[in-house]
Amino acid sequence: MKRRTVFIITLAVLTAFAAVSVAGCGGGDGKQTGKEDNRQVKLLYVQWACASAETHVMKVILEDKMGYEVEIMDVTAAAMYEGLANKKADAIFTAWLPLTHGEYMKQVKDQVEDLGPSMEGAKIGLVVPDYVAVDSIADMNAVKDKFDGKIIGIDSGAGIMKATEAALKDYNLDYELVEGSEGTMIASLKQAIENNKWVVVTGWTPHWKFARWDLKYLDDPKKDYGEAETINTIVRKGLKEDMPDAYTLFDNFAWSPEDLASAMGLAEDMGNSEEAARKWVEQNPELVNSWLPDKYKDK
Repeated sequence: MKRRTVFIITLAVLTAFAAVSVAGCGGGDGKQTGKEDNRQVKLLYVQWACASAETHVMKVILEDKMGYEVEIMDVTAAAMYEGLANKKADAIFTAWLPLTHGEYMKQVKDQVEDLGPSMEGAKIGLVVPDYVAVDSIADMNAVKDKFDGKIIGIDSGAGIMKATEAALKDYNLDYELVEGSEGTMIASLKQAIENNKWVVVTGWTPHWKFARWDLKYLDDPKKDYGEAETINTIVRKGLKEDMPDAYTLFDNFAWSPEDLASAMGLAEDMGNSEEAARKWVEQNPELVNSWLPDKYKDK
């Protein structure tokens, strides 16, 4: 009996020691210190080129530079905000404000934290190939047949689709707004350009398509698509207390339209979002270093 008691005590001590050892390693590179025990981060994004690039770059930095385990999930725009509000996820990096995602933010603004812009100078609107001989949304009805009476859109929950529905009413456009995805929109644009046909799509910048083809925005005198926007980082309430290092990274995150466009271009060219993000991180060490909390910086 005495021998059994000693064995149980010894096993308990060894188990406790093992638990301390594992906690000390943290699954990372050994740099992390302090009160941050939670090393699992969940990020949400929509399957748009900009959102995917932003999210995968953050994933690579969190995993490769800071030793976190990261789960990313492709959801609808509405689900991104709901996930943060319900604390089912930790952050999103693609809040287009004040217009495109303004309604989503209004619904959850008291339940999330807006860390401010990670990029300025974003824009949405109706986009056509440069050879299209029309320059304003107000003139689209006169050339309806040239466009086959269709505006090629993306997923129905996107803010740009709601702005386009408003434009249809405000400009009294006799057009069908075709729902789909970013991929189907790009495919329609590509096919039209290859055949020198007219096409009008819902578009935004930054986006790699503007580097691939000569495109232009149609003027929007009624301002249904707003002015220049910012892309903001939004996190769940309590993240700063739960994961201060991840919070600091997200708060420091800021880049230019050119930076984002280059990350999107790599993803498009390589066909692998994570490997493209890793290559982008390797190519931009100074910028990435400026986002990191001090204890993770390359000295």
